Amino acid sequence: MKRQRNVKILATLGPASSDEAMIRKLHEAGADLFRINMSHSTHEMMRTLVTRIRAVEKACGRPIGILADLQGPKLRVGKFAEGAVTLAPGQTFTLDNRDEPGDATRVFLPHPEILEAVKPGHRLLIDDGRLQLLAVKSDSSSITCTVVSGTKISDRKGVSLPDTTLSVGALTEKDRSDLDAVLAVNDVDWVALSFIQRPEDLAEVRKIARGRVGLMSKIEKPQALECIDEIIELSDALMVARGDLGVEMPIESVPGIQKQLTRACRKAGKPVVVATQMLESMISAPVPTRAEVSDVATAVFEGADAVMLSAESAAGDYPVEAVETMASIARKVERDPNYPGIIFSQRPQPEATGADAISLAARQIAETLNLSAIVCYTSSGNTGVRAARERPQVPVIALSPVIHTARRLSVVWGLHCVVTQDASDLDDMVDRACRIAFREGFGKPGDRIIISAGVPLGTPGSTNMLRIAYIGSDGMSGI
Repeated sequence: MKRQRNVKILATLGPASSDEAMIRKLHEAGADLFRINMSHSTHEMMRTLVTRIRAVEKACGRPIGILADLQGPKLRVGKFAEGAVTLAPGQTFTLDNRDEPGDATRVFLPHPEILEAVKPGHRLLIDDGRLQLLAVKSDSSSITCTVVSGTKISDRKGVSLPDTTLSVGALTEKDRSDLDAVLAVNDVDWVALSFIQRPEDLAEVRKIARGRVGLMSKIEKPQALECIDEIIELSDALMVARGDLGVEMPIESVPGIQKQLTRACRKAGKPVVVATQMLESMISAPVPTRAEVSDVATAVFEGADAVMLSAESAAGDYPVEAVETMASIARKVERDPNYPGIIFSQRPQPEATGADAISLAARQIAETLNLSAIVCYTSSGNTGVRAARERPQVPVIALSPVIHTARRLSVVWGLHCVVTQDASDLDDMVDRACRIAFREGFGKPGDRIIISAGVPLGTPGSTNMLRIAYIGSDGMSGI
């Protein structure tokens, strides 16, 4: 299944897309990997979805990635005696530790870590920012606030803290339980960590996971931006989670942050996913708005590795159409005459490593000689990621003997992943690369490809060789 685009599509599964037939339709429409939202999935449902995705993978013969998205700390106020109250700007309102129904003057806040951390002058945003409070007095038992804007608050609404760094980590007890269940399945490729604030938030997950899954940090809090370089370094990938980010930061700053994070990840050679409300109107409409099309196009123009569908594919009326639309936009953008110039102007300098030097040389040779494809052998996946970092104008085929590597690479820009045995010798390496490029539709007899691999063969991290080869009449290597 050869995709006619480089950017990948991550589709969220849910009530509208949980059966095997629909998952297959989404994959055939263009979804390269699937997201399981642990905020809404039980462990049993997670296991069922993984089984169904793997059945589709087997039927289609293509590696499919799976991302389990952990809920993270959900901060909410308590309940009100009458379900909701009306407030007025300028009035005083208190959040405290009294476990009693709230009224127009106060409400229970069942999070002692917030009561400890919030200081006078800090903002508290309730219900996705619809109500804004400003702390004027605080201690370990209550926070006295002034209502800045908004007029209503009701039961169990969420609390966002754009000015406050909480002492607790990003992993809750629910997250630990969900992570254990995900790791026990041993068939999930990525875990997304919600509400990352600092590099230390990754440490516990990294210790538990022990390399069994890739760690994708969701950037949705301003505190994370203050130490973003360290977070990128410790993460395997990033997600620009624009929904919560747009609540905790001025909404007009989100597009600039998206560009900043996309470019920083490319420079570091880490995949980046742009997410949230990309085709929001397609939850209930068969076509997107013009603004949504431009939004997806902007992410593609910027060189994001993947774009994500949330409720559009999970609970919408048109999940398949949403994937098809996103794929169509990506194909059109990547054929736009302005696209190469924008992508190439952002090309980062190679690092002083063998993998980067080889990837740079492979791209330059492939583009200079107009070769049909770059074929890279990769066991750990690093060579594939470095090849994609170059954003070459020719297709990149990543060959790996490790199915988990091929699945994890499904989120990476431009990589067409194929699971194959390690080559037994140099002749087998060339023949196998030519045969797969021919079989997968990336070359015809007489075309040339360039192959990157490591000698000794089968040694992870030893990429040190380039070889140009012809595809012969039988799909094997020619002269």
